[in-house]
Amino acid sequence: MKKIFLSAYILLSLTQISKAQKGFKPLFDGKTTTGWHTYNKTTVGSAWQVQDGALHLDLATKGKDGGGDLVTDKEYGDFHLKYEWKVAPKANSGLIFYVHEEPKYHATYSTGLEMQVIDNDGHPDGKITKHRAGDLYDLVKSSSEPVKAVGEWNKAEIISKKGKLKLILNGVEVVKTTLWDDNWKKIVAGSKFATWENWGTFKTGKIALQDHGDEVWYKNISIKEL
Repeated sequence: MKKIFLSAYILLSLTQISKAQKGFKPLFDGKTTTGWHTYNKTTVGSAWQVQDGALHLDLATKGKDGGGDLVTDKEYGDFHLKYEWKVAPKANSGLIFYVHEEPKYHATYSTGLEMQVIDNDGHPDGKITKHRAGDLYDLVKSSSEPVKAVGEWNKAEIISKKGKLKLILNGVEVVKTTLWDDNWKKIVAGSKFATWENWGTFKTGKIALQDHGDEVWYKNISIKEL
């Protein structure tokens, strides 16, 4: 009888997982960099290595072609993104979205918004308000800090639909705001991006993993278009 109940429980759990993942498509297959390229280039920088099912910015393999920010080949509008990240001590990175790829913009952050990925206590940026893990970088401070210890995996989500944006870290909603309205313009005006041409205005764009010169890992990256 216990075996029957256990089997039923496992089946129910698998069904729930299947429903939760319905409509999500992997952006990273865990084996290759297919579907990604370095920003404003056609290839992937040598520092980005696929190791143990994760994309690892491995500084030991950073050759002449470097690393650079990775971006998706495809653009996205309304979406629900899920991913996991961890950082080495004193490291800084970020998941950047609504990135407009064009040579006139020298970096992914020239146009895109960022959910911060960082060692809060080890990197100097962690001492700055709105620059800590889970923050909407330089724009909106997280309502709480459910970030894991350095070296542990964090689960993050970004949900953007019809201008309504939510950032979730380890199951906790940490940021909620509205994009592109008058209040958004005020938020941007009070940030480092205030005078940046077209920053934060694109309603479709690519998703980027930032090379900030520090060691970082990303895995289980999937997206559902809404």
